[in-house]
Amino acid sequence: MKKLLTAAVLTATLASCNLLNLPAGGVTSYTLPGNAVYPEGIAHRDGSQTFYVGSTIDGTVFRGTLGQKATEVFLPPVSERPTAIGMKVDEQGRLYVAGGGSGKVFVYDTATKSLIKEFATPDTTATFINDVTLTPDAAYFTDSRRPVLFRLGRDASGLQTLEPWLDFTGTALQYQSGFNLNGIASTPDGKTLIVVQSNTGKLFRITVADKSVSEIDLGGNTVKNGDGILLSGQTLYVVRNQDVIIVPVKLSADFGSGTLGTPFSDASLRYPTTIAQEGGRLLVVNSQFNKRGEGLNPELPFTVSSVAIPK
Repeated sequence: MKKLLTAAVLTATLASCNLLNLPAGGVTSYTLPGNAVYPEGIAHRDGSQTFYVGSTIDGTVFRGTLGQKATEVFLPPVSERPTAIGMKVDEQGRLYVAGGGSGKVFVYDTATKSLIKEFATPDTTATFINDVTLTPDAAYFTDSRRPVLFRLGRDASGLQTLEPWLDFTGTALQYQSGFNLNGIASTPDGKTLIVVQSNTGKLFRITVADKSVSEIDLGGNTVKNGDGILLSGQTLYVVRNQDVIIVPVKLSADFGSGTLGTPFSDASLRYPTTIAQEGGRLLVVNSQFNKRGEGLNPELPFTVSSVAIPK
């Protein structure tokens, strides 16, 4: 009975926090175990109390609970998964993980922690499977090094094949030297995808039905160093990692143009990479990539911040 009451109280507390735009359980920063985590991706579904964060160093995946400051190791590192970049979790409890420079995609069962399937992309000397978004019938993955968008068909019964769905060669989205496509988001109906090109700061709209690609008109502005993105209604939140800010972009009804709003930040942010929504707040991953390398000392512990979305 005590456990049931505790769970009920926790649920009620979390609901109250969301209504008041307060952090769950009063927690404004979640801690990740380890001295060399350098986290990147985060996965959290609306209505869930659980979130997942990946390490770029060894592929460890951590699991956190809203309102509980400390997170735990969910998937220990394995040689087949040397890094864990962007990630999402679907309604069936499947966790999709972008494998960065390995060129791989991993899907896990969050109930059993078992690997459902590992997917490889075509061999190439330049690849970085970076981020993922989920639509009702697929998962789409960006590659920051080669101009290809990958698609993994999915439904309630299982997964299909990972295919090179869209080649950007000859489209409005031209790859350049450096880090190109990064974050990706999708409309709830899955008809439109939005991507950010980090090195140019441009946003692009992809119409799924005909694979057409067009630049989103920002009135001459850019979101350079754009990393993770989050679409909430007609507002796109863009994390500009090196700039340590989050920029809201108010998009038109057809997602063809947008107006940049007032950037916001928080004192707890440390080279933020990507975000997930928790009610009226954002869970922001603090990568500390600027403290990665010999002789550089990151601030410990590594964290995920809970930041209020400005009204």
